[in-house]
Amino acid sequence: MLRLDGGRFAKHFSEFVALAGAGAGLDAYVASLEAKHRLFAGALAAPQRLGLDAAATLLEAVFTARRKLYPLLEALGAEEFGELAGGLVRGEAAIVERVEAFCDALPYPDGVGREARAVRRKLRGAALDFAAELLHFADPVAHPLMTRWVWDASTSSGALRELMDVSDNVARIDLEASPETFGAARGWLTERIGEQGIYREQHWWADLTLAMAYVSYFRAMTGGTLGSDFTRASTPEDQLRKLLGIDAERPGGRSRVKRAAPLH
Repeated sequence: MLRLDGGRFAKHFSEFVALAGAGAGLDAYVASLEAKHRLFAGALAAPQRLGLDAAATLLEAVFTARRKLYPLLEALGAEEFGELAGGLVRGEAAIVERVEAFCDALPYPDGVGREARAVRRKLRGAALDFAAELLHFADPVAHPLMTRWVWDASTSSGALRELMDVSDNVARIDLEASPETFGAARGWLTERIGEQGIYREQHWWADLTLAMAYVSYFRAMTGGTLGSDFTRASTPEDQLRKLLGIDAERPGGRSRVKRAAPLH
């Protein structure tokens, strides 16, 4: 079912090139992603020494998790989080098993009923995204970006759909959110990127093309408002940077990590 379309790639790739050319420039985006990689790789080089402050710093760079997960990490404790992160990025089990172990270990809030289940579902989704970014930005060549905004099998949505040769009227696409799916998609993207004469940092260019596809879709569907956290990011450039977790710091260096426990 991974029927990716060269025409759709060309559209989103050219949109990103135009956006970058009119703003900070192409090199600035690659440099920002490389800086995020150095941050993650440095912190995860010795995961046993990760403290909660370091965990919050990493979480701040993951847009879909930074307002949700810190209370769970705090409840887990610095030592156990360090062991969990170490097992995720350095373990010998299959990637799927390591991600599942990471997500399963977090102390989700108790409760019964639809609202409590919805809270746990959202928190687990954020945990999955955090695990995916820890893997990717610790070693971006070894691990493609496997967040839900790239592909969410439960809703048949994400950036990959915007690159697929499939009708908008198709509600369900039978495509797993597996490492094989993400790896195959990135392999296809790097081939197309190479055809554009780009042979260095192709993994970052793949991320940028995926982010452009996702932002373009939601701007078309929502008139530029991509949910509450996107309200202040009104331009495509702001939204793309926020999605990739490379957006500018708040004034005064104030953290965007939400430290209060979620209501349930």
